Amino acid sequence: MYIKEFEIRWNDIDANRHLANKAYIEFAAHTRMSFLSERGFDRRLLGKFNIGPVVFYEHIYYFKEVFYGRPIKVSLEISGLSEDGMFFEFRHNYYDHKGRNFAQCEMMGAWMDLQTRKLIPLPEEIRKFLSDVEFPEDFKTLTKEDTRKFNKKPKDLG
Repeated sequence: MYIKEFEIRWNDIDANRHLANKAYIEFAAHTRMSFLSERGFDRRLLGKFNIGPVVFYEHIYYFKEVFYGRPIKVSLEISGLSEDGMFFEFRHNYYDHKGRNFAQCEMMGAWMDLQTRKLIPLPEEIRKFLSDVEFPEDFKTLTKEDTRKFNKKPKDLG
C-alpha cells in the first residue's frame, strides 16, 4: 500500500472549520499522481503517448471530522484494473495523525487519447510500470460492464 503525508492548509478548511470535501478529492488526486510519478509513469510519459486519465466517479465516505493543525496520511491501492489497462479503480483511505481512518474514497476511471478523445487501452510500454504492484485481496479485473454498475444515464433538459 502506498501512503502520502499531507499538511492541512488553511485553504483546505471549509465554513464548518473542518476539512472541506474538495480537499479530499485534491489529496486523493495528488496521491495517485505521486504514486504513478514515483514509478516512472509521469507527465513526460503521458505526453509521449498523448494520453490522459479520465475520471468516471469519485465516491467519498466520511467517518469523522478532521481539523486544521495536524498532518494526515492518504493511502492508495489499485483495487481494479482491466486486462488491457484501459479501466482502473483506486481506493484511498484517509488517516489522522494518530492513524485513525476518518474517510475513504473509491475512484474509477479510464485512459483517453487526447487527440481522438476516445478511451484507449494503456500502451504496453506504460502497463509495465504497474506489473509489480501488489494488489489488495479484493482486487478485481475490470470489464466495461463494471464502469456501468451504478446505471447512471444522462437526462437532458427539455
